[in-house]
Amino acid sequence: MRTLKILALSLTAIISTACSSDDDAPVLINEDEVITTVKATFTPAGGGTAITLLSRDLDGDGPDAPVFTVSAPFNTSTTYTGEITFLNELASPAEDITEEVEEEGTEHQVFIQQNGLGTITYTDQDAEGKPIGLAFTFQTVAEARTGNMTITLRHELDKAATGVANGEITNAGGSTDAEVTFPVTVALP
Repeated sequence: MRTLKILALSLTAIISTACSSDDDAPVLINEDEVITTVKATFTPAGGGTAITLLSRDLDGDGPDAPVFTVSAPFNTSTTYTGEITFLNELASPAEDITEEVEEEGTEHQVFIQQNGLGTITYTDQDAEGKPIGLAFTFQTVAEARTGNMTITLRHELDKAATGVANGEITNAGGSTDAEVTFPVTVALP
């Protein structure tokens, strides 16, 4: 009998909650953006031709693989100023997702991982003084080498986690909005 009373009370609570007037309030959903294109531009600090890393996946989640291009090798012992752009080229005209990443900077961060090609330093900040990663500098190493550069955009991450402000992705958490890996070379000028 006691079990029936508890069950009846639980059922009443569920029905009254389901019938509440809050059901009329709209539910805001922050949907993931479609990102088809990732473009990183590296401009030599002393002047010269910019290097562009470009990934385009114009069928989105379709069967075609993304197309990767690297415009030139990096020079050794050179400082580059960099910026990253994210686009949805399935929309017409193309939608610049970079603006949203910047506006929601406290919820986003770009990570640039590379294996001994140089040093990445963030030069932009969100409203809380944490890096966003859309703007940075890249100081290349003194000796020639090849490797990979991976650009990852994370959303709803823990920016206060150990190492995240310095570009370490390991403790960041969150979800990955975009990730691309480019084969790059650092060569003697």
